Amino acid sequence: MDIDIQARPAASVAKITLGANETLTCEVGGMVAMDPGITVETTTRKKGGSGGLLKGLKRMLGGENLFINHFTASEAGQSLYVGPQLLGDVVHHTLTGGTMVVQGSSWLASADDIEIDATFQGLGKALFSGEGIFWVKCTGTGDLLLNSFGAIYPVDVDGEYIVDTGHIVAFEDSLQFRIGKASKSLIGSFLGGEGLVCKFSGQGRLYCQSHNPPNLGTMLGPKLKPR
Repeated sequence: MDIDIQARPAASVAKITLGANETLTCEVGGMVAMDPGITVETTTRKKGGSGGLLKGLKRMLGGENLFINHFTASEAGQSLYVGPQLLGDVVHHTLTGGTMVVQGSSWLASADDIEIDATFQGLGKALFSGEGIFWVKCTGTGDLLLNSFGAIYPVDVDGEYIVDTGHIVAFEDSLQFRIGKASKSLIGSFLGGEGLVCKFSGQGRLYCQSHNPPNLGTMLGPKLKPR
């Protein structure tokens, strides 16, 4: 599988060239265009896997669709383009047997050897981090494509790192985060416009997005005419 990410970072799409009988698993609606030698199968589970409906329902809790699409090349050299629904970035991450925890709607596509599931992150984190209660959990070995609103930048955390709420794309499960104040004073944190932040600790890869949809909605809302 060859992956070429184009038009970064404002309107990214990924061109994936598959080998013979190779499969890419993608979120519903993520395909932009493809060669005619690629077949599409829509299921609720990993290709050839088990636990169909239950796995699909768990993904829905994590912010993804009940169904997923499997694109398989009938011969080598067949290509397809996939892209996110929001204007933003796409990043390629290679899983080597570990687990990547992905915020809802940021999983775009992955190799068919990767299991897509959901994990519970806790009610407190959901209320204060700007993210959902359930997150997508990607486990296995192979290629993983993540998308965001705005640009994605990676951070290799070794110790601690602080991220503003709502800007988390994904992180390796070797990292943990807790919700805390941006500064020593709670009042100072809110007066400074930062409020609560996500404080990561441990060692592993973290992906952050430069913008987030709730902030855009807050700015645009008052400017839109009522329907």
